[in-house]
Amino acid sequence: MAPRARPRIVFLDIDGTYADRGVVPPGHVRAVAAARAAGNRVLLCTGRPRSMLTRHILAAGFDGMVASAGGYVEVGGEVLRDQRFPRDLAERVITVLDAHDAAYVLEAPEALYGRPDVRRRLGELLGGHLRDPDTAADGQSALLEALRVPARLEECSFAKVTYVGAASPWRVVADALGEGLDLLPSSITGLGETAGEIQLAGVHKALGIQTVLDHLGADREDVVAFGDGPNDLEMLEYAGTSVAIAGADPRLLALADHVAAGPAAEGLASAFAELGLV
Repeated sequence: MAPRARPRIVFLDIDGTYADRGVVPPGHVRAVAAARAAGNRVLLCTGRPRSMLTRHILAAGFDGMVASAGGYVEVGGEVLRDQRFPRDLAERVITVLDAHDAAYVLEAPEALYGRPDVRRRLGELLGGHLRDPDTAADGQSALLEALRVPARLEECSFAKVTYVGAASPWRVVADALGEGLDLLPSSITGLGETAGEIQLAGVHKALGIQTVLDHLGADREDVVAFGDGPNDLEMLEYAGTSVAIAGADPRLLALADHVAAGPAAEGLASAFAELGLV
């Protein structure tokens, strides 16, 4: 396909799309660089907080990011959105997760916050689900390095919550959370029903993308979005061109304009070429 004259704005989910368990394949790094050299903008669009974006993930160079599943937006180093939980909902989340014996982290752009025993529990529960090439170590080192254990967790300001190892399935936890909050299954594959991600109701990746477009004076028809998980649904619905990753959530595959191979096959490299981004 010949490149379009009009530059496009590309949004990339990280886990399962741009990276495989934290590892970015070299072909994806080259594809991002080539797309930007061709005049397109490329941004990360992730459920991860800013504090969990490692040097390895950022190494390709990006024009900005939508992080915390839409709660945080940054373009060209300028922060455009930094939405946190109001105090009443923050307290409710902590109370519910403690009641269901979950290991959880409160995610903010500057750091992650948790209980004193969360390092041990995350180490036991996550195992090799995440890898960190910056330290050449298996496990969830990027997560643990960003983690802080404050004297009073209830006083922390945060944008999103990730939990694992709850005593109840995520649907039960969702019912206990009540109104004003959304709970999705964990974007980390293999964690099952006892893990999830909690965000403010109505906050999602498409909201963050709209913030970027408003700032740039661009249209949604210019957006090319890539994703594979439940928290990518609104993003792919919103995008002018939507790309799901092979093996993605069936709802994404049903609405996607294109399907790309996963990170193990350096699928973004081929998809960028087919879409005229490079």
